[in-house]
Amino acid sequence: MTVARQVGVVVFPGSNCDRDTYNAFGSVLHQKVKFLWHKDTSLDGVDVVVLPGGFSYGDYLRSGAIARFSPIMNEVKKFADRGGIVLGICNGFQVLVEAGILPGALVKNENLKFVCRHVYIRVENTETPFTSQMKKGQVLKVPIAHGDGNFYADDDTLKRLQDNDEIVFRYSTSAGETTRTANPNGSLDNIAGVVNRRRNVLGMMPHPERASEQILGSASGVMVLKSVIESLN
Repeated sequence: MTVARQVGVVVFPGSNCDRDTYNAFGSVLHQKVKFLWHKDTSLDGVDVVVLPGGFSYGDYLRSGAIARFSPIMNEVKKFADRGGIVLGICNGFQVLVEAGILPGALVKNENLKFVCRHVYIRVENTETPFTSQMKKGQVLKVPIAHGDGNFYADDDTLKRLQDNDEIVFRYSTSAGETTRTANPNGSLDNIAGVVNRRRNVLGMMPHPERASEQILGSASGVMVLKSVIESLN
């Protein structure tokens, strides 16, 4: 990486992965990082926007349902519409879906329990800013921590996602098999992450920032963040 980029991490009341994300981009990848408060009305010239995990506004009503009305989200949507790179992780994915920036819905896990453990996800599409440093079929070991991670879409939306290669990650075994038992939450088609049609916005339930250093149990998640930075250089 030759040029340090400015990464903006949005902080909502209830965010709890904002500092993990700050550390992964700043300390691990040596980028410039700043926090963006939910009431801000400017992105302050950042190159990348990240909506981190947590429980924005306590997940009242639905996960992400209140955060979508935060002033900062008007700027995030404009940024995405201009082609800016936006990454939503876990609760951030839920916010992007609630805001209509990404398709589908994230509902209660199939077993109706909060799930917190490492899982495996398979890379399905490398032609995105989030996977450019990976190989198709590559398997990443990353943690999940959610109660509403069950991705749902109607038949037409699901077919469009499949036909347009907008499914970026699927839950899999360590060998890359997308089996029923490898799916931790009941998501349709084992979906763990999707992009918009323009492919500049990614939402994913697993936490790549929590798999950015080997001391955390896995460093493979950092490839997602590194891909984002490399795509700007």
